[in-house]
Amino acid sequence: MISVVIPIYNRAWAIERALESLFAQTLPPLEIIVVDDGSSDNTPLILKSYQDRISVIRTENRGVSHARNVGIKASRGEWIAFLDSDDVWDRHKLQYQSAFHADHPHIHFSHTHERWIRGEKEIKQKKHHQKPQGWCFEVNLPFCKIAPSTVMMRRSLFEDVGYFDESLVVCEDYDLWLRVSERYEVGLIPKALTTKYGGHNDQLSMRYHSMDKERIQALLKHKDHPKAREEIIKKCDILINGARKRDKLESVEAYVRLREEMSEKLNRSN
Repeated sequence: MISVVIPIYNRAWAIERALESLFAQTLPPLEIIVVDDGSSDNTPLILKSYQDRISVIRTENRGVSHARNVGIKASRGEWIAFLDSDDVWDRHKLQYQSAFHADHPHIHFSHTHERWIRGEKEIKQKKHHQKPQGWCFEVNLPFCKIAPSTVMMRRSLFEDVGYFDESLVVCEDYDLWLRVSERYEVGLIPKALTTKYGGHNDQLSMRYHSMDKERIQALLKHKDHPKAREEIIKKCDILINGARKRDKLESVEAYVRLREEMSEKLNRSN
């Protein structure tokens, strides 16, 4: 009982590739829900050609978090899997992930290894990109190590930890995975079952080169945790240095105050 949710915005050039990887799954999903976040290119026309195989929800352009949340709430499956419109799955992805959860019924969230393709070249992943598993909240604090297209999670988790934060322009996945990993054990299927295609100009990560501001917003939800406070302090230092170079004095003052607050609370807890 797996529902697949695909958020999409102006990805006419990629969506057919993503959908074909879904149709090829050895374990077909219960449903495929594509949420078109107000596309202005040929995306709606392409989606219409698949209307007998997918469900399409069209919304105003409100961002990827809103699109995913709409898809989750419209879905019927016990499990939710995400696929970004510029990524593809190995044909065994859902089969292997479902088998993992059948063998580990106490684990309600899992992800997989992935391949990174930029242009036509596969990018080698560095040691600090190693995928987390188990009780891994602290490991996930520096940056997002779990890609949405690799995730499958039990829908009941959303009732417990909440949905994607629609106030975040980027790092919405980092934010949700922190909320999940603080309360739940994370499973890992050590196979590259997802391929991520990067480097194109409409990727949010390409347009926001410094995302520590949004990461801090996510970390503040966990500010009672000493390790989260330490990470906030580190990111404040980065942002303070950057703001000073650009003469953003108000930003410097704001992050200095936040850093002092976190340092004071950390010292008291120690």
